[in-house]
Amino acid sequence: MEEVWEGKDFSFPGEEEKVHSLWTRIDAFKTKLKRTEGNEEYIFYDGPPFATGLPHYGHILAGTIKDSVTRYHSMNGKHVTRRFGWDCHGLPVENEINRKLNIKKRDDVIKMGIDKYNEECRSIVTRYVSEWEKVITRCGRWIDFSNDYKTMDLEFMESVWWVFAQLYEKGLVYRGFKVMPYCTACTTPLSNFEAGQQYKDIEDTEIMVAFPVIGDQDNAAFVAWTTTPWTLPSNLALCVNAKFVYLKVRNNDTGKVYVVAESRLSALPTDNPKAKSTNGPTGDTKKTKGAKTDSAADSYQILEKFNGASLVGKKYEPLFDYFKEFSSVAFRVVADDYVTDDSGTGIVHCAPAFGEDDYRVCLENKIINKGEKLIVPVDDDGLFTEKITLFSGRHVKDKEKTIDRDIIEQVKNKGRLVKSGKFTHKYPLCSRSDTPLIYRAVPSWFVRVEQLKEKLLENNKQTKWVPKFVKEKRFHNWLENARDWAVSRSRFWGTPLPIWTDHDMKEVVVIDSVEKLEKLSGVKVFDLHRHHIDHITIKSSSGRVLRRVEDVFDCWFESGSMPYAYIHYPFENKELFEKNFPGDFVAEGLDQTRGWFYTLMVLSTALFDKPAFKNLICNGLVLAEDGKKMSKRLQNYPPPLEVIDEYGADAVRLYLINSPVVRAEPLRFKKEGVHGVVKDVFLPWYNAYRFLVQNAKRLETEISEPFVPINLESLQSSNVLDQWIHSATQSLVNFVRKEMDEYRLYTVVPELLKFLDNLTNIYVRFNRKRLKGCTGKDDCHTALSTLYNVLLTSCKVMTPFTPFFTETMYQNLRKACEGSEESIHYCTFPKEKETRDKRIEKSVESMMKIIDVARNVRNRHELPLRTPLKEMIVVHPDAEFLDDITGKLKQYVLDELNVRSLVPCNDTLKYASLKAEPNFSVLGKRLGKSMGLVAAGVKKMSQQDILRFEETEEVTIGKHSLKLSDIKIVRVFKRPDGLKDTEIDAAGDGDVLVILDLREDESLKSEGVAREVVNRIQKLRKNSCLEPTDIVEVYIEQLNMEKSLVQQVLHSQEQYIREKIGSPLLQSTLMPPDVVIISELVDLKLSLKISLARPSLKFNEDAVLALCSGNEKFASWLQTYLLSRDHSNLKSGFQAGDGKMTVSCIEKLPDVTLVLGEHLHLTGDYYF
Repeated sequence: MEEVWEGKDFSFPGEEEKVHSLWTRIDAFKTKLKRTEGNEEYIFYDGPPFATGLPHYGHILAGTIKDSVTRYHSMNGKHVTRRFGWDCHGLPVENEINRKLNIKKRDDVIKMGIDKYNEECRSIVTRYVSEWEKVITRCGRWIDFSNDYKTMDLEFMESVWWVFAQLYEKGLVYRGFKVMPYCTACTTPLSNFEAGQQYKDIEDTEIMVAFPVIGDQDNAAFVAWTTTPWTLPSNLALCVNAKFVYLKVRNNDTGKVYVVAESRLSALPTDNPKAKSTNGPTGDTKKTKGAKTDSAADSYQILEKFNGASLVGKKYEPLFDYFKEFSSVAFRVVADDYVTDDSGTGIVHCAPAFGEDDYRVCLENKIINKGEKLIVPVDDDGLFTEKITLFSGRHVKDKEKTIDRDIIEQVKNKGRLVKSGKFTHKYPLCSRSDTPLIYRAVPSWFVRVEQLKEKLLENNKQTKWVPKFVKEKRFHNWLENARDWAVSRSRFWGTPLPIWTDHDMKEVVVIDSVEKLEKLSGVKVFDLHRHHIDHITIKSSSGRVLRRVEDVFDCWFESGSMPYAYIHYPFENKELFEKNFPGDFVAEGLDQTRGWFYTLMVLSTALFDKPAFKNLICNGLVLAEDGKKMSKRLQNYPPPLEVIDEYGADAVRLYLINSPVVRAEPLRFKKEGVHGVVKDVFLPWYNAYRFLVQNAKRLETEISEPFVPINLESLQSSNVLDQWIHSATQSLVNFVRKEMDEYRLYTVVPELLKFLDNLTNIYVRFNRKRLKGCTGKDDCHTALSTLYNVLLTSCKVMTPFTPFFTETMYQNLRKACEGSEESIHYCTFPKEKETRDKRIEKSVESMMKIIDVARNVRNRHELPLRTPLKEMIVVHPDAEFLDDITGKLKQYVLDELNVRSLVPCNDTLKYASLKAEPNFSVLGKRLGKSMGLVAAGVKKMSQQDILRFEETEEVTIGKHSLKLSDIKIVRVFKRPDGLKDTEIDAAGDGDVLVILDLREDESLKSEGVAREVVNRIQKLRKNSCLEPTDIVEVYIEQLNMEKSLVQQVLHSQEQYIREKIGSPLLQSTLMPPDVVIISELVDLKLSLKISLARPSLKFNEDAVLALCSGNEKFASWLQTYLLSRDHSNLKSGFQAGDGKMTVSCIEKLPDVTLVLGEHLHLTGDYYF
C-alpha cells in the first residue's frame, strides 16, 4: 500500500475526480454490465425528467436513492440495466417556445404553422442534456446516457399508441364532455392531479345576488352566493339542499324579502342603509374591525319557514338573457347534497359549463342533455365569446380583475346586488404558467379509471412502498377517489392520439402501430408528430374518409407508458418484458403519488391487471434553508456543483439519504450539513484508514518485507476487540442486507454511520498500542490484518452509498492482496454469515455505556481523564456481563478511564435504590385515557417488583402489558455513610450503575504528572505538523520544579512515557550542540520546557579519541563521516551488529569498531 495524505491535506472532491478518471479508463459501468450479462435481471424504471431545466437537489436525491439501490443489487450479481430517460413533450416545452416567440393565443400557432412550431419545440428539448449528464455523472450515478430513451422518439411514441389501442379494445376509452381544471395561458385542460400541484393564497370577490321568485306573493328573491362573478352570465339554475330548513325573511329597514338557509341567516347584510343611497339595495359592504353591527335576527323578520325540498321546481327571473333559449327547462331551483351551510347562503348559483357539480346537477335535472354540445361562452384563451355581448373578448381571470368589478356593477345596476366583499382563500394555479385555473367544460378522450378502482386498490396491496404510510394513506386515498382520466390535450407538441374518425364520430379507427397506419393509408411514416401525420387520411370499411382527431396525449400518459415504451414493447424485447414484469423498483418524490406512480398503476392495471412495480421508495421534498421552495430566481440555495466541488459528491449523497427526506418528510437543505458529514463521518473514517496504512508501512520497515494481511477466513485472534469488531462487521452485513432487501434506506445509513463511529472510536482508539507494534510484531500483524479486513468489508458495504471514497480506499487496499478486483464496484457484496458473537457485542456495548457514564461523573467534578483514580465499582445484575468487564474487557475500561482497579457487584440494591417511571412518550399515544391509571401503577412498583420486571422484561398494570421500552428504571445512588459527594459519586444508565472513588491518592500523583507530560508532547507534535511515523527526540528541562519530584516521575513512569511517545524522555543536558530543534514548549504549570529535535549523534569525545589512538585528525574525520550518514541507516547498522559497527572506508584511518553507548549515542534510540 502507498502512503496517504494527512486528513487536513486530503481533498475529497479532488480524489473523486481521480476516481472518475479511473472509471472512464476501465469503462467501469459497461464492464460491470458485461460481467453480469446472462444473470438474473433486476428491472429498474427511471422516471423521465424534463430536460428544459437544470437538475436540482431533488433530482440529486432521487438519483442517489436510485443509484444506491441499483448498485446494491448489481453487487449481488444481478444484471441491472440503467437507462436515462427524457420527458420531451408537453407544456414545459411549449411554454418556453411561447415566451421565445411571443405566442399569446392558439391562433398564433396556427398562423405560424404547426410544423414550424413543433420543430422549434424539438430544437430546445435537449438543450440542457449535457448539463444534466455532467451533474448526474459528477454525483457518481451510474446510468447510461448514450442509450437513453426519449418520449419523442418514434419507437417510444409507437408503443404509446399500442397502449392506448389496447385500452380502446378493452372498452376503457370514451369521448366525453367534462368540466375540468383548465389553464387559459396554456390553452389546455389539466388532469386533477396536475391541478392539485400548486395552490396560492389569492384575494377574490364574493357576492350575494338576488334572483326574484316568479309568482311569489311577497316578491321574495332567492339569495345565491358565488366567488366567481364571471360565471353569472352563464347561470342556468339555483341549487338548494333538500334537507336544509330555509327561511323567507323581510329586512326591517328596506322591506326586501329574501329566501336563505336558516343556518345562514347571519350571512345576510345587517347594515342600516338609511345613511346610504335610498336607491336600490345595499351596496358593497366592508367589515371594519371593532365596528358594531346589528345581528341578522334584529334586522330581519321571519315570514315563513320551509324545507329545501319544497323549493325544487320554483322558477326565478334570470340575471341576464344570454341563455333565454333555455327558458323552458332552465332558471329553476334544483336540489343536491353538495350544497353545504358552512359558507354562503345555502343556495348555489349553477353555471354548468364552469363547475363540475354544476354540470352534474344540471345534467341530472335535464336542464342540459348528455350528448348535446354544451354552449361554453368562454373560448380556449379564456375570453368571453360573442354570445356574452356585454363582455365579449374580455378575459375571465384578468390580472386586474376588472371583469368581476364590471359584472358586479351590472348586477348592482339591475338592483340585484345584496352584498359584496373580498376574501382570501387557497386557489389552484397552473404549475407551468403560474396563472389561475378555471373550471371549464371541454370535450376530451377519457380512460375509465373509476371502472378499475377495485383492481387498482387490489394491485396497490401487492406493492411494497417505503415509507409504508404513503401507500396506505396518501396513495390509497387517491385511488379510492379516482376519477376517469382525461388523457387528451388540445395542444401541438406531443404524441398525437392515434384516432381516425369521420366528422360526426360515427366511425372510429384506433391505430396501434406504424405498420398499421402505413397499411391503411398507403403513406410511409418516419415521424409520428402532428405535422408529419395530420394530413394522412384513411378509408373506413364503409368507404368514408377518416381524419385524425387533433388532440395529443397528456404527457403523463406517455410517462405512465414508460415500462413498455422505453424498450419498444411489444414490437421488440417481448421476452425480456414478459419475463420481468412487473418491474423490481421505482423511486421518485412524494409529489409523484398523484403523478407518475398513479399513471404507472392505472395503465399496468388496465393492460395486464398487475401493478407496474414491486418496490417503491418515495422521498420527501428538498426545500431551501428558509423552508421555501428552491428558486433560481430567488437564489435561495447554493448551486449543486458548487457544493460538490467544495465537499465532494459522496458527502452530498450521504447528507441527503441520512435525512428525514428518505422517510417522505421535507428537508431544509443546509450547506453546513454537508460540511458536517465530512467532519463527522468522512474524516474519522479516513483517519482510521490512514492509521492502518501508516502502521502497515511502519511494520514493513521493521520486518523488511511488504505487509500482507492475514486472510479473513484464516484470521484467528484471541484479542477480545478483534473478535468484537469481526462480529460487529458481520452484524452490519446481515443488517444491511436485510434492510436493503426491504428498501429501508432510512434504517441502513444510520447503522452504517454507527458502525464507522464504533470502528474509529472504539476499535482503533482502544487498540492503538497493538496497531503501533507496542505488543510485538506478531500481535501487531494480527491487529493490522483485522483492521484491514474490517475496513475492506465495510468499504464494500458502503460502496452503494459512497461510491467514490470507497473506491479511493479500495484502490490502495487492494495493493496488499494479489488477485483483487480492478474496482470495488466489481466486488461481490459481502455475504451473510452466522459467525456473530452476540454476547461480546452486547458486552462491548455495555462497556461503552460504562465508560460514558464514568466520564459523566468525571465531568461533573471537573476531573480530566489525565487525573488517575484509585477505584471504580460497576453494579450490574448480569453475572456474564460482569465476568466480561472484569476479564477480557477490564484493561480497556481501566486504561480509557485512567482508573487503577475495577470492582464488580451484582447486588443491584447494595449501592442504589430503584425507581420506576412511565415512558410517557411511548405510552401516551397507546394508552390514551388509561395513561393516568397506568402511570400511577408504575410509580408504585416496589424494589422487588422492579427487579422481577427487569428479569422477565414484562409486567401487567391495569390490564395493560408493559415491556422494557415502556418503563424507565432509575437507579438512585446510596452514598456510603461518612463520605461526601466530592469523595465518591455515581451515575447510572439503564441497568448499570458506575461508582467512582474520587479521593486523591498520593501514590497516583506521579501517574497524573506523567499523563500531563505525554499530553503536552503529543500536542506539540501535532502543532508541529509531524506524522506519527516521524522520529524525533524529546528533551525535557526542569525549570522551577523540585528536581527530586521530576526525577521521581520520570523514573517511575519511564516505561509508560516511552510507550506513549515512542521514544525515551531525554534530559536537556544530553542535547548535542549541533542538534536541530523542531519546536519547543514552556509549560509553567508543570515547570517544564519540552523540546522536539531531529535525531542526532552524541559523541564521547575521549572514547573516540582513544579509539583513534589519540590522533585528533583521525577522530575528527570519523565524527564527520558518522554525522554524514543517514540516521535510520546508522541505527540499522548498529542493530545488525548487536550494538557494534566497524568503519573501514576512511582513507588512512585503520579499521575501527564503534560500540554504541561507549563511543557514541544515537539520541532517542533504545540502545541509549
